[in-house]
Amino acid sequence: MIKHIKTLVSICAVLVVHSCVPTKTVREADASVPEQYSGEMNDTVNTDTVKWRDYFKDENLTSLIDVALQNNQELNIVLQEIAVAQSEVKEKKGEYLPFVDLKAGGGLEKVGRYTSQGASDANNDIRPGEEFPEPLGDFLLEARADWEIDVWHKLRNAKKAAVMRYLSSVEGKNFMVTNLISEIANAYYELLALDNQMAIVKQNIGIQSNALEIVKLQKAAAKVNELAVKKFEAEVLHTKSLQFEIQQEIVQKENEINFLLGRYPQPIARNYSGFETLVPETVQLGLPSQLLANRPDIKQAELDLMAAKLDVKVAKARFYPSLGISAGIGFQSFKTEYLLESPESLIYSVFGELTAPLINRNAIKAAYTGANAKQLQAVYNYEQTILNAYVEVVNQLAKIDNLEKSYDLRSKEVDALTASIDISNRLFRSARADYMEVLMTQRDALEARVELIETKQKQMSAVVNVYRALGGGWN
Repeated sequence: MIKHIKTLVSICAVLVVHSCVPTKTVREADASVPEQYSGEMNDTVNTDTVKWRDYFKDENLTSLIDVALQNNQELNIVLQEIAVAQSEVKEKKGEYLPFVDLKAGGGLEKVGRYTSQGASDANNDIRPGEEFPEPLGDFLLEARADWEIDVWHKLRNAKKAAVMRYLSSVEGKNFMVTNLISEIANAYYELLALDNQMAIVKQNIGIQSNALEIVKLQKAAAKVNELAVKKFEAEVLHTKSLQFEIQQEIVQKENEINFLLGRYPQPIARNYSGFETLVPETVQLGLPSQLLANRPDIKQAELDLMAAKLDVKVAKARFYPSLGISAGIGFQSFKTEYLLESPESLIYSVFGELTAPLINRNAIKAAYTGANAKQLQAVYNYEQTILNAYVEVVNQLAKIDNLEKSYDLRSKEVDALTASIDISNRLFRSARADYMEVLMTQRDALEARVELIETKQKQMSAVVNVYRALGGGWN
């Protein structure tokens, strides 16, 4: 048994915040761990570590999830975003390596005789007895390298930030998979609930139709009047109309699932019998610290925070001087036949350059200020994500507990009302109960059974949602 675990939601955020921003930006809070984490549990077992295929036992449901993980368009869009982030990593990695270019060119030039260059060319020979040709050719073949020395780790930090964003996009995909699985599971259980409600309505139509025949016999025996018959007829018609309302909801729910599966409308394979006897999976919480390690959205927010920290370093490095080196080697001559002669046509150069911003640094200052603001934004987002995770877990755990108690009471209510239908019918035949009592009893029993199914559906939904809240489903 673990009692009073002293982990604070804000402390979890502060652990990262202290390493990223000045101390004065950290907001202190006194929020203790939810009571649900203080109960009896096995800290070596955590529901979120269970694979979704083992958590959801219904084969029809697991088949639907398999299809969705292959075809869901939104998930496929996210996968392309991961590919884009991966390309950005390669781009940033290439920026701090030397750039090597191969250059080739050729041209002709005719200078005026009465210019300094023209007069010089006329008075000098290329070789003894060989004057400069006119027009003068210029042919070049050169390999050139340019390299910015990453003294302040500006380029390296930019690459690391890109890596953090790539990992963040992967966690974003995992979070989406978790939500997608939970959406399909919730919609599937809602569909089973609608099927059961349809079965209940049809069964109730049979009961009401039998009651209607009894009333007609009572009227023939002059024990009741036409009003009673019409009341029972209206009740039967009302209940029959519910079939079509539920049928429309079934169609919409099926199409909702088909949309999540990335396919056109078609029937959803399912077996709704036994839905009322489904027993929700036992939820193992584990430790609060495991929530930070398992929730993809928390890990995504943390990676975004790390990337924002590196962005600040990159923006700060732009204030410092940058060192660049350029070098080239190749051949150049005025005739192609002399182009590869060495050493006469050989050329090479090496040049170092140191540049630093001096005047009008407003753009750099603005970028640095913006990077700091985005870092603080990432800090607050990280804190909010952690808080939201804890709130979701606590809400769903409370919901499971309360719905379990509610379902037990509603089951007893349904049993009592089901028994009261037979009692009211017997009393009505013996003229000891009014026909309105029979009608109200049947209506109450129908409503109670429908509400019981709804409560069971909410139970299953709460179990799905707590699994999602704990970070399960994506692995």
